[in-house]
Amino acid sequence: MIRSMTAFARQEAVTDQGTLSWELRSVNHRYLEMAIRLPDELRAAEPAVRARINERLGRGKVDAACRFRPVVPAAAPVELDEDYLARLLAVCREVDAHLPQSAPLSPMEVLRWPGVVREEEQDVGPLIEAAMALLDETLDQLIATRETEGEKIHGLLLQRCDAAAELVARARERLPEITAALCEKLRTRLAELNVPADPGRLEQELVFLVQKIDVDEEMHRLEGHINEVRDVLQRDEPVGRRLDFLMQELNREANTLGSKSAAAETTNISVELKVLIEQMREQVQNTE
Repeated sequence: MIRSMTAFARQEAVTDQGTLSWELRSVNHRYLEMAIRLPDELRAAEPAVRARINERLGRGKVDAACRFRPVVPAAAPVELDEDYLARLLAVCREVDAHLPQSAPLSPMEVLRWPGVVREEEQDVGPLIEAAMALLDETLDQLIATRETEGEKIHGLLLQRCDAAAELVARARERLPEITAALCEKLRTRLAELNVPADPGRLEQELVFLVQKIDVDEEMHRLEGHINEVRDVLQRDEPVGRRLDFLMQELNREANTLGSKSAAAETTNISVELKVLIEQMREQVQNTE
């Protein structure tokens, strides 16, 4: 079953260390492109996150954002690194001597300096494990949404294929009549000129005209491409690029049919075919 590339998923989980949440957004893209935002505690997990997304998704521009709200103990002590603080203040006094109009230091500003307040080292292993498990759940939700949208695209493409096949069949049915009418029209106009014509040369010119407007080969290719689209839609793998190529081939044959058209009816069929192909192409652009 084909998948859409447009989807959104969000999952949240509470762990012993805090609350984790993942948000995944994906839109159509020629390849798989990832933009990943992680909190500082999970920076080391970025390669694993990229590998996991690459395993689960084939194409699309994916925006993955993880947020973490740590649990703050009610009676967490605040410890100062007094040696480090003393060295910093000594340097500040030296700098202050060169700045006679400097503002006094605020205690809260000093506390914000990195390293002044001792922070307990945290074991991020369990947190990374929990984040990866939650990522899997979020990817499951994203893929389910993609598959739901893919079912709609699948139905639309099959409808357009059926309509295109009917147009090709109609053109094939009418072509012999159109060709015969064109030949008869040329014979009538030649008779109106009241000029004797070499029968052999006339038949030769008629054969040349019929060959010029013959689109039997284009009809076969259109039918073949339409059947190929139907076959590709049944594959259980990413098929967006293959479908995009088939849309180009269908459009090429529809253009040739229009350029060789010898009657308004086949011209209209060519235009209707191109409209259907463009509608399919728009859906294919969003197919994984």
